[in-house]
Amino acid sequence: MTHLTYLEAAVVGLVQGVSEMFPISSLGHSVLIPAIVGGSWASDLNVAKPESPYLAFIVGLHVATAIALLIYFWRDWVRIIGGFFSSIAERRIVSADQRLAWMIILATIPVGLVGLVFEHTFRVLFGRPILAAVFLCVNGLILIAAERYRTSASLAADAAIAATREPASVAASVREPVPAGARHAAGGQDVRVQEETDNIQADARIAEMSYPRAVAIGTAQVLALLAGISRDGVTMVAGMVRLSREDAARFAFLLATPVILAAGALKVPDLLGPLGNGIRGQIVVGSVLAGVGAYLSVRFLLRYLRTRTLTPFGVYCLIAGVASIVYLGLVK
Repeated sequence: MTHLTYLEAAVVGLVQGVSEMFPISSLGHSVLIPAIVGGSWASDLNVAKPESPYLAFIVGLHVATAIALLIYFWRDWVRIIGGFFSSIAERRIVSADQRLAWMIILATIPVGLVGLVFEHTFRVLFGRPILAAVFLCVNGLILIAAERYRTSASLAADAAIAATREPASVAASVREPVPAGARHAAGGQDVRVQEETDNIQADARIAEMSYPRAVAIGTAQVLALLAGISRDGVTMVAGMVRLSREDAARFAFLLATPVILAAGALKVPDLLGPLGNGIRGQIVVGSVLAGVGAYLSVRFLLRYLRTRTLTPFGVYCLIAGVASIVYLGLVK
């Protein structure tokens, strides 16, 4: 009988949570890590094996990741869901929140349909470690090329956002002196208010896109059915044709939330059935670490991508992919 140890659950859970948000392919890492470690890891954590308990484990990780995204973006989802229902009640789509709600719905349909029909086929055919390593290299090239050949519209969007942000040093210089305790509390409140304002403005910019462009960006997620291709990575790249890097990342995370949640929810019965027997404790441990890793990662990335590029992630994917090909093809 195949088992799943707590160490395996902890390592894969944390890596999955982080790599799901970073543009480096969580599925690719879930396939490659067991193969590279070898031994019981390779047999316990085989995503392409029929009726593998690893599949039930992955379901738990996806649900945890989606919950982490919902927690991070909860204020935004309240607005977006409110926009959806108000558009139905008013029978029109006018506001940014209404437009964004329908963009997310329409952009999710293609990957949802393809995933339902072909997920098993793609996992069995392309879930082999050597192919995951090849696609990880492809993912790296996509990220590097996206930065190298960015459109003028995307670069202009970056510049426009940067111009609207007041430097912290200027803001600090005009504040009147206040007691330390009050300054700390006020500073925290100011940050939250500013973040919420930035998020609303970002959603307004995203909502200016056309619906066909939003659907095209969402359709890019289909490529993530190939182990080694990052869902968020290809969605960011597709968004950067028109959007700033920062807004493209935000839209990618919003699009990923319903897809990841649906993928997990559809297979939750696996957790309650025979595939989950004997590993439910491991699923809890891995899921907690995946959720924490995803939350911290999305928080980091949305700040990182304000001023930095996807290139380091592309370089990492190339190095990791080539090294995995060499190791799996020549050494093992």
